[in-house]
Amino acid sequence: MNTRKAGFAPRTFMLLLMVYLLLPLLATGLYAFAQDWQNTLLPRSWTLSWFRDMFQDIRFLEALWTSLYLCIISVLLSLAVMLPAVFVITVYFPRWESLMKGVVVLPYAVPGVVAAVGLIRAYSSGPFDISGTAYLLVGAYFVVILPYMYQGIRNSLLSVSAVELLNAAELLGARRRTAFANVILPNIWPGVIVSALLSFSVLFGEFVLTNMLVGGHIQTIQVYLFRRVGESGHLASAIAISYFVFILLLSAVLMKLGMKIKGQAK
Repeated sequence: MNTRKAGFAPRTFMLLLMVYLLLPLLATGLYAFAQDWQNTLLPRSWTLSWFRDMFQDIRFLEALWTSLYLCIISVLLSLAVMLPAVFVITVYFPRWESLMKGVVVLPYAVPGVVAAVGLIRAYSSGPFDISGTAYLLVGAYFVVILPYMYQGIRNSLLSVSAVELLNAAELLGARRRTAFANVILPNIWPGVIVSALLSFSVLFGEFVLTNMLVGGHIQTIQVYLFRRVGESGHLASAIAISYFVFILLLSAVLMKLGMKIKGQAK
């Protein structure tokens, strides 16, 4: 009886928390499908015209594609650099971890506006005149997701005891490169996918840095949403719901892929 009473309060708290978090999303979804909703609790009529207008707008499709390839390139570049770097530091140079932690958390200490102004001033002249280009935005994105990639990869390496696995593989005659590719990487891959997914979500929703760096030259999905939010709240709600569904589906696919790879590794 005491156990049931003790479990009732946490369940109630979690239920209220979920309602609190999902209620704005539910209201946004209702508004995206509403045709007439002014003085009533629920919409008087429903329509799909806002979604139809959104997908018929070539600017939306171009902004979506721009956001996708910029975020994917940034995440892949970060993976290519951070994965071997974090592995080497964690396994072979653990004394440098404190220095690495201090470096990767620097993006948290610099506001987006300050970072954007500094990047524009640094790269608007001289040998690297890339102000307003995708190259500058990808470089900024790389820095933004450093904390997420570093911490996620490091936690994955520590959770699987990468040092012990590597030593065991070398004792069995495997070379270091082979041990990393065939033993370490398959075991940490689910955590790497989670880190990549989190980084992608952060970049896909980034607005301040993107708008200041390339807002006048390149239109991402967040810049497109900002420019159209004043035209129609229904349309803005439709864009927001489509963005949420896209991230949800992408998360499901990547998590399924991660579980499959983990199962094959076992």
